[in-house]
Amino acid sequence: MSLVNITMPKLGEGIMEATVLRWLKKPGEWVNHDDSLLEIATDKVDSEVPSTATGTLEEILCNENDVIAIGSVIAKIRTKDASTEPNIPVLPSVQTETYVQAPIEKPQVITQETETGAFVPYQPVQHEIPVKQSNARFYSPLVMNIAASEGIDFSELAKIPGTGNDGRVSKKDLIDYLEKRKSGALPVNTSIQQPPLLTQLNQPNTDNNNQQNVSAQVMSEDFTSAGNSEIIEMDRMRKMISEHMTRSIATSAHVTSFAEADVTNLVKWREKIKGAFEKREGEKITYTPIFIEAITKSIKEFPLLNSSLIGDKIILKKDINIGMATALPNGNLIVPVIKNADQLSMLGLVKQVNKLADNARSGKLQPADTQNGTFTFTNIGTFGSLMGTPIINQPQVAILAVGAIKKKPVVIESEKGDSIAIRHMMFVSMSYDHRIIDGGLGSKFLAAFVRALESFDINSSY
Repeated sequence: MSLVNITMPKLGEGIMEATVLRWLKKPGEWVNHDDSLLEIATDKVDSEVPSTATGTLEEILCNENDVIAIGSVIAKIRTKDASTEPNIPVLPSVQTETYVQAPIEKPQVITQETETGAFVPYQPVQHEIPVKQSNARFYSPLVMNIAASEGIDFSELAKIPGTGNDGRVSKKDLIDYLEKRKSGALPVNTSIQQPPLLTQLNQPNTDNNNQQNVSAQVMSEDFTSAGNSEIIEMDRMRKMISEHMTRSIATSAHVTSFAEADVTNLVKWREKIKGAFEKREGEKITYTPIFIEAITKSIKEFPLLNSSLIGDKIILKKDINIGMATALPNGNLIVPVIKNADQLSMLGLVKQVNKLADNARSGKLQPADTQNGTFTFTNIGTFGSLMGTPIINQPQVAILAVGAIKKKPVVIESEKGDSIAIRHMMFVSMSYDHRIIDGGLGSKFLAAFVRALESFDINSSY
């Protein structure tokens, strides 16, 4: 008989902790190897944690709604014979893998990021901040991301007492500190420059905040007393979307540019090959992989659109990871990410798009599937919209939306003169961060995207 520790597994690059949603087994119950022990949540993707041993669940070491660091022991299973246990590799400890120590002299930028926009769901707001030595103390990327967004520099972060392993500052420690600071119990550190609106939102007890609280209270009373109304509680994902969208508006100076594309050749090409494509490859070809291919070409022409802005530092991303908005059966949206999209053929893009979309709708996405996006794409035309003004997915600097494809009479210019023809037309819109992307660059990027669509070879092979 022996006890086997069950640890919170590594869930994907950049994920440092997870929230326990529900235990599926109780102490004393028999558990087989690979049986689901509990449900967890990382930002918005829910997953099940399987058992790495067979035996009786001896002890549960964390409660529902607890936030647990990756690598931490969450339960113990008593096995009958340790020698019969599967050879499951032990995950590296949090100290050796999920925390980084800053160099003394040369700052480095730690990048952790994901994706969404106005027509796309919440993605965790992750920021990159320069790392400095602070008494050899370690901070998880999640803690540093929150600190960056709240205007806390390393000198202030070093003063926060930690309750984690070896006195490390956990997410809960930082949130508690921020609550005290916002309530006026602690001074606000203004050494890190924040966007004016974000700074204003951080000021405690302002007339504006008081007015908002009063308005919210009045609205609540009105709705509860109304005779013909219904109050619907936001689900967890919708609350996160709300927080993320508000934070994005407070962070970036949003500008939206529009263009119109003649996608007649693209539409005719797809209609011509979609039957043979599905028969040969076993995959349905949609417009999404074609649009994503055009986006990657445009990014290579204008790479600044594939970047992040942290303070006064522009972080230019070499990888092109495109997030695509996918509708879920419950009405919410999620953004799985196609990694290194520029390196995939059309067939590769089709397979990735279909796989991620199917996994999203069936609840099979893994946390890593929504991480590290560098540019976001959303097809609002799927829902009948002609155009829209999407909200940037932080910490990205741009999000592109395409509208519904409609037949229109269009003036065609040629050497023989002008003529009118029926063409398949589509509006394209892109919101971008005016702090680093000016209207000229944003318009040039849109023009490059439109050019890639309009020059699509109708005789192209897939």
